[in-house]
Amino acid sequence: MNALLSIAFVLCWSSGFIGAKLGAEGASAVTILTWRFLPLALILAVVAAAVGRASWRGLTARDIARQAVIGALSQSGYLLTVYYAIQLGVSSGTTALIDGVQPLVAGALAGPLLRQYVSRRQWLGLCLGVSGVVIVTAADAMAGTGVAAWAYLVPFLGMLSLVAATFLESRSRAPVAPGVAMTVHCATSAVLFTALAASTGTTEPPADAGFWVAVAWLVVLPTFGGYGLYWIILRRSGVTKVNTLMFLMAPVTAVWGALMFGEPFGPQTALGLLVGLVAVVVVHREGGPSRTRTTPAPDAG
Repeated sequence: MNALLSIAFVLCWSSGFIGAKLGAEGASAVTILTWRFLPLALILAVVAAAVGRASWRGLTARDIARQAVIGALSQSGYLLTVYYAIQLGVSSGTTALIDGVQPLVAGALAGPLLRQYVSRRQWLGLCLGVSGVVIVTAADAMAGTGVAAWAYLVPFLGMLSLVAATFLESRSRAPVAPGVAMTVHCATSAVLFTALAASTGTTEPPADAGFWVAVAWLVVLPTFGGYGLYWIILRRSGVTKVNTLMFLMAPVTAVWGALMFGEPFGPQTALGLLVGLVAVVVVHREGGPSRTRTTPAPDAG
């Protein structure tokens, strides 16, 4: 059962990057994200009003505001950079790998920022993980796709946004139910993306039916599937297992993108992904990147 849940989680989470690629073929990143989160926020608000009132009891306005900021970082900022990078032409696999080093970066920064012990093995794992990113990024850049060099920095901004959310959440004292966090995060994203779309004149969705297929894909698979399974596995197996599975997203996405979109996947890409997986093994052989709590389930892709 646990193996099936893990496989489903990896596939659902990876599908977010593929869905972003599908949507980018006919609309801007802001348009896709606006129409992804407007109906999603409405659905979650109705569910919260109908069956989830007990989960909100005891939460103060400050608790909700903190969750809104966490959502803006771990969901809005993260997804905007993912979608924008893919819109610029960065392959879905490369984007997934760059974003996937977040647990290693958070673990490495836990020492100086949270005064938690970070071992030499963990630093070695971080260096290996970054090396894997460099190898895959270089392979992607040399594949002749015509992507501007600065475009590869965009996913790094998303990864840093996740790291910031990690440390903000780690300082939160009030426990927040997953359903509450998801509702606040999605409502925050709906407001931010709608405002951004209105200010840039990109609110109107395209008439293409493929756009709505991409939106439905993104709502059902990465949001409900990826996010829901994230919390199930977290409670069943713990943070270390979830973080390990997160590093499988890059190779799965890279293969998926190559098969579905013809994205480059040569020996150098395979080597970079292998180095990234070795980094995971190195870190988790001694029990996880750090004692920091993982990012509060950023929405997949």
